[in-house]
Amino acid sequence: MQNALYIRQQAGFSEWLRILSFEPTSQRDMPKMLAEFLDYLELQNCNHPHQVKEAHLKNYLKHLHERPCKTKTGTISLNYIRKHLQVIKKFSRYLTEAGQESFTVRLSIKGKGSNIKSILTSQEITRLYDAIKDDALGMRDKAMLALYYGCGLRRSEGVNINIRDILIEKDLVYVRKGKGHKERYVPLAGTGKADLTHYIQYGRPYLASVKKDDALLLNINGKRLSGATAYERLQKLRTEARLSKATGLHTLRHSIASHLLHSGMKLEQIGRFLGHSSLESTQIYTHLKHDQV
Repeated sequence: MQNALYIRQQAGFSEWLRILSFEPTSQRDMPKMLAEFLDYLELQNCNHPHQVKEAHLKNYLKHLHERPCKTKTGTISLNYIRKHLQVIKKFSRYLTEAGQESFTVRLSIKGKGSNIKSILTSQEITRLYDAIKDDALGMRDKAMLALYYGCGLRRSEGVNINIRDILIEKDLVYVRKGKGHKERYVPLAGTGKADLTHYIQYGRPYLASVKKDDALLLNINGKRLSGATAYERLQKLRTEARLSKATGLHTLRHSIASHLLHSGMKLEQIGRFLGHSSLESTQIYTHLKHDQV
C-alpha cells in the first residue's frame, strides 16, 4: 500500500478497534483484511474513500471469490468473504464516526455459511456441569458457565463483569463493556441465577484477597480472572467431561443461541440477547441442523 491517506486511515481504523474493545483476534485480523481491500482500490486508481462506488465493492467481492486461499488449496471460503465485507462495513462506519468522507455499503452476501466450528448439545453442557467440583473454584466455574452459556456473553464481556453488575433482585446481568462499547441487560434465571447467587455468597468471599477487586470472577489469587485463564479452566472441564468437540468460551455462546432458537425463541429476541448490532449476525444460527443441539 503506497497511498499515504490509506496508510493513515488503516492505522486509525486499528486504533478505533482497540478503543472500542473488539476481541484481540479482530484487532489483529481486521486491519490486515482492510489493507487487502485498500491495496485493491489503489490498483483500481481509486485513491480516496469518497470515490468508492458499488461497482468497486462488487468487483472486489468477485476478486475474493476467485483468489486462491493462502493457507490451503482452492479458493477462500464464503465465510471468509463475508468477514471481508463486514470489515469494509466497519471501515465505512469508522470513517463516518471520525468525521471523514466515507462511502455507503449496501451489498450483502447470499448463501449459507457459518464460522461456528462446534455446538455443544444440552447433554454435553450437562456433562460440563457434572465435571465441576464442589469447592470454591467449582462455585466460580459454575458462575463462569452461567455467564458464558446461561447469558451468552462474549469472552471479554464475561471477565469484565463486576459484582455490582449482577442484579439478582431484578433477574438481570448488566453488560457495561459490550462489543463496540455498547451496553445491554441480559436476563438471569433458573440454574444460572442460583449458581451466581451461591458463588457470590460463598465462593467469591473465599477467593477474594485483602485488597478488594470489583471483578465478579476471581482467580486463585483474588484478582480478576483473565480471558486466557477462563479458557484454560474450560479446557480442564472439557477434559474431565470427556468431550471430543473443540470447545472455547465462544462455543458456549453459540450453544445457548442455538438452543434458544430450537426451543422457539424468535431470531430478533436472540439477537438482542446476544447484543448483535444486526440481524445478519444472528441468522447464522438458522443454518445449523437440529441434531447439533
